[in-house]
Amino acid sequence: MLRIEQGLVDQMVAHCRADHPDEACGVIAGPVGSDSPERFIPMVNAARSPTFYEFDSADLLRLYRDMDERDEEPVVIYHSHTATEAYPSRTDIAYASEPLAHYVLVSTRESGSSDGPYELRSFTIVDGVVTEESIDLFD
Repeated sequence: MLRIEQGLVDQMVAHCRADHPDEACGVIAGPVGSDSPERFIPMVNAARSPTFYEFDSADLLRLYRDMDERDEEPVVIYHSHTATEAYPSRTDIAYASEPLAHYVLVSTRESGSSDGPYELRSFTIVDGVVTEESIDLFD
């Protein structure tokens, strides 16, 4: 189960709407071993694509160095789907390399960049196996 503050979800959704029609991506870091998402880190989709996301390699290196200095790890790795449901694609599954992370997908297919409905789902992805998990929101 992913336990996450509503404010962090609001930030993810806002980022996904702002980048629509391209996919948005980012990380929410937390203390190593805590499974507690705390620090919202929006990233740039280097692919600038409505169907694919890719972290810029230099940005990703800076992110991991920064997390190491803060004794953090990626607790949530999120991205959006702009035209499909919030479920990992084959590419998403192939690139999932953090077995302890929660992979959160936000679908903006219904409302695009506007306020309105969105779909939010969380998954673990380990060795190509996708498992949906519940999300516990709190204030």
